[in-house]
Amino acid sequence: MSQNTTVPVNVGLVLDINGEVGKVALSCINMSLSDFYNSNSHYKTRLILNTRDSKRDVVAAAAAALDLLKNVQVQAMLGSGNSMQTNFIIQLGNKSQVPILSFSATSPSLSSIRSPYFFRGALNDSSQVCAITAIIKAFGWREAVPIYVDNQYGEAMIPSLTDALQAIDTRVPYRSVISPLATDDQIEKELYKLFTLQTRVFILHMLPSLGSRIFEKANEIGLMNKGCVWIMTDVMTNLLRTLEPSVIDSMQGVIGVRPHVPKTKALENFRVRWKRNFLQENPSIVDVELNIFGLLAYDATRALAEAVEKAGITSFGFDKTNVSRNATDLEAFGISQNGPKLLQALSSTRFKGLTGDYIFVDGQLQSSAFEIINVNNGARGIGFWTPEKGLTQKLSSNSTTKSKLKPIIWPGDSTSDPKGWEVPTNEKKLRIGVPVKKGFSYFVNVTIDPKTQEPTSVTGFCIDVFKAVIQELPYAVAYDFVPYGQPDGTSSGSYNDLIYQVFLGEFDAAVGDITILLNRSNYVDFTLPYTESGVSMIVPIKDSKKRNAWVFLQPLTWDLWVTSGCFFIFIGFVVWALEHRVNEDFRGPARHQVGTSFWFSFSTMVFSQRERVISNLARFVVIVWYFVVLVLTQSYTASLTSLLTVQQLQPTITDVKMLIKRGDNVGYQKGSFVLGILKQLGFDERKLVVYNSPEECHELFQKGSANGGIAAAFEEIPYGKLLVGQHCYKYTMVEPTFKTAGFGFAFPLHSPLVHDVSKAILSVTEGDKMKEIEDAWFKKHSSCPDASTVVSSRSLGLNSFWGLFLIAGIAAILALIIFLAVFVGQHRNVLRNSESSLLSRIRIFLRIFVSKDLSAHTFKDKGGIQVHSMGATEASPDSRYPASPSSYSQHAVSHFGFYGEQGTPRTEYGNSNHNPNSQAQAPPEIVSAVELTNPDQEIARSPQVVRENN
Repeated sequence: MSQNTTVPVNVGLVLDINGEVGKVALSCINMSLSDFYNSNSHYKTRLILNTRDSKRDVVAAAAAALDLLKNVQVQAMLGSGNSMQTNFIIQLGNKSQVPILSFSATSPSLSSIRSPYFFRGALNDSSQVCAITAIIKAFGWREAVPIYVDNQYGEAMIPSLTDALQAIDTRVPYRSVISPLATDDQIEKELYKLFTLQTRVFILHMLPSLGSRIFEKANEIGLMNKGCVWIMTDVMTNLLRTLEPSVIDSMQGVIGVRPHVPKTKALENFRVRWKRNFLQENPSIVDVELNIFGLLAYDATRALAEAVEKAGITSFGFDKTNVSRNATDLEAFGISQNGPKLLQALSSTRFKGLTGDYIFVDGQLQSSAFEIINVNNGARGIGFWTPEKGLTQKLSSNSTTKSKLKPIIWPGDSTSDPKGWEVPTNEKKLRIGVPVKKGFSYFVNVTIDPKTQEPTSVTGFCIDVFKAVIQELPYAVAYDFVPYGQPDGTSSGSYNDLIYQVFLGEFDAAVGDITILLNRSNYVDFTLPYTESGVSMIVPIKDSKKRNAWVFLQPLTWDLWVTSGCFFIFIGFVVWALEHRVNEDFRGPARHQVGTSFWFSFSTMVFSQRERVISNLARFVVIVWYFVVLVLTQSYTASLTSLLTVQQLQPTITDVKMLIKRGDNVGYQKGSFVLGILKQLGFDERKLVVYNSPEECHELFQKGSANGGIAAAFEEIPYGKLLVGQHCYKYTMVEPTFKTAGFGFAFPLHSPLVHDVSKAILSVTEGDKMKEIEDAWFKKHSSCPDASTVVSSRSLGLNSFWGLFLIAGIAAILALIIFLAVFVGQHRNVLRNSESSLLSRIRIFLRIFVSKDLSAHTFKDKGGIQVHSMGATEASPDSRYPASPSSYSQHAVSHFGFYGEQGTPRTEYGNSNHNPNSQAQAPPEIVSAVELTNPDQEIARSPQVVRENN
């Protein structure tokens, strides 16, 4: 397309031509136009640049823009040096409806909503706020101080920054505002003011010309030492290479935030071409580098060229119909006829530029990601921030690193993360206020020299806890204890007064037996509590145990007594069942056998039974039962001893309402907030008695409520434990317990020490150190025995011994089952006989069961008698044993009983008329028993045997 067929379109360009940034931007703009029209030679429009020098001055920039609008009648304007210059030019653009496209004005105060003809081809300063706060949150810094220039550029970002910091619970204790015309002395004075603050996290937001001076002075006075944190915003980070080497040296360890520009092949090719062209145009500048503003200028120029082509501009005049003849220069330039078309075209423009996706949303270029750099002999990338992922070392989605950022070299060449604050460097130690009072000196005790009226020592449980906590901090904290009292040793006020002194700044903290309360937390910040919380009622105790003649029944509960008795009877029965057929001790008349069984079972309580146990099954049962009895008797003895010797101490009063109803006096510690609780409970103020020490409280208890003393005392749990420990068997703490937060250390509001001290308190209380401190102050003054040595005197119940009874029961039942199984197996023919009735068979079977088992080895030495079927007897070959050991197991007993027809004892227990010397003569009852060779004969003759014996 030939030159005469193109339409030239005048556009204005206002920037600092003599500055390095301006030179770079102008070079990029020219290259952008050249590249754009070389690629789109068929386009009908051509942008004609009309460049004006802003001379780094707002008035000069405004005059240049006015000249372009009035005399050149430009259709659009590019550039502007900074936000202050752009602000006035935007107003001119709105009035003339000429689009203003800025690639360097970043102030949030320049809004496209209020200025529809303004397009920001750079990132809003507020867009980097989230990246900055993400860094602060990642390191847990609780305070930060913004340092910004006192102009529109510096002030506009601060509201969004402070809002974002508050959202992550980071406080802004101070704002450092520095004039753009400040001298070195003024800068140094302001930095020394920062030096006296606790916070060491600073956010710098200003142009490099002033920011470089800040860093040099900060390095001189020691604000760039170890422990400090400096974060600079994108303008200084983007122009870091433009700074002098001496400035870079003073910035070692600084963190910077800047927009992320993706590395592409097109960008690298452009960088090489730009370097060559720039050196040709500016041979005297050899060390300049391409910066973000040059890239943004390149993309902004392309966007404007595309929009002009898309709008199809054909006429270039300004409508001046509403301009009066007497109008000033600010009113005489009229309204552009192409403004609305260009406005719509720019709003819909989008492409892939050198800086990434170039899209306008409400006239604002959208940000995608920010790069985090660390100044360490230059800029070193340590991570990125995106709205989706937050902080990350890499932008790739497959990053698995746990650390959010790469290792950082902090100011002072430190690799350890700064805590973000220091003790104020004003050559003073922390002034720790401690309460002065009489009584309860175990918690806080201030010793006053009577001669000098000066405190000589501060000791106590609370003081030792504070010292242990300070030792747990990862850094050193210098402090002095300052008693809050008069020279004569009296207090200067209440605990609330002491807290208020911390609020006023008289003390840097307050340490002592200070309870965490809601109203106090309005003036100070408390650490986590280091003691138990709550207010409890202390009352006298008395021995409520009434001993009587039946005290011996109390060691065991009724269910255990009943169970034990039942098992004694059951075990006696099992032993009789297992022993009566083979053991002479368990035979005899029925009454004798019952008595013997019970005697044997119950005599095991004292292990005095005389009867022998012969059966192995019975021995097994008895051994298990011996163990059960041993445990029962030993436990009974121990419990009975406890009941007879240990005091059963019970509180005299357990109900607060009863105290109020009876009108008893109650006590409370002087100056304690407990007074408010007692009034809320409804106590008459005339019934409230004040005491200063545990000794006074004890004296009031001894007097009693009727004699001007007290019936109960209300104290916080730590004080109550001390009082009870000194008088262990006289007082106790009872419910109800009124909830409080416990003792804590008080610091000024928003003090960064609170977080670290609270963590240190957890470390002390969870370790052995707290127990050591408690033992040192309270255990040696306590008269209470160790809880592990206290004997319990509760009655023993079945739930403690059911396992033993279960074992004994299973053993007895198992032995009984085995015995019955063997017995039934031996005499199964009796039950199988179908000729006899079932009742007869059962009767015969039971007679066999209760009879003596002559085949047992215990009876084989009774004469060795063999009974034959014809009633004759003969001696066995061996006189000690019967001829047939199984013979008696197969015959019927002559009589179901233990006595004969005339009431004489049966001969199985011996006949008084029997001649002991005659061993061949069998007893008559044995002779009457017939040995049968055929089991059927036994069944058939059994009724006759029964009739003969009846």
